[in-house]
Amino acid sequence: MYKIRFWCPAPFTVGRALTNVLQVGLLLAGLGGAGVAAANSDALPPALAKAAAEYDQAQMKNDGAGLRRLLADDYRLVNGACEISDKASFIADSTKAGFALQPYVVLNAINRVWADGAVLSGEVELKGTSDGKAFDVRARFADVWRKRDGKWQVVFTEVTRFPKAKPS
Repeated sequence: MYKIRFWCPAPFTVGRALTNVLQVGLLLAGLGGAGVAAANSDALPPALAKAAAEYDQAQMKNDGAGLRRLLADDYRLVNGACEISDKASFIADSTKAGFALQPYVVLNAINRVWADGAVLSGEVELKGTSDGKAFDVRARFADVWRKRDGKWQVVFTEVTRFPKAKPS
């Protein structure tokens, strides 16, 4: 366990795998998962929609091979704690024993697509377990995708955690 800062103001203690849940794109990231409620979004080309759906599935199934294929070698991630991770650390944390992510739905998607690039973003509520402890996190993410040699890959992810509602 170590201290991280969401929004970089108040400390919050959490395990490394859960921290990466907030990164992903978690994990988060493709928009072809269980469902998408889109608003103000560009349509996704079929190859990108397929890659995004595969990325969602790889994350939910702890599929290291799928993540290795869908993340660019120079992939970087900035999580809600203002920490930067690379491809290897993201995959290691996403496939760690004791980490499980439940299916999720992307809400309020905002997508922008160009010939060889795209930004896929939205809101997710991520639930699962990390090191045997349950988690429930709401976050907004943005994944930057690049088409290189005919293949779509995620090159960058930024995640912002929504603040917990204060009890009234």
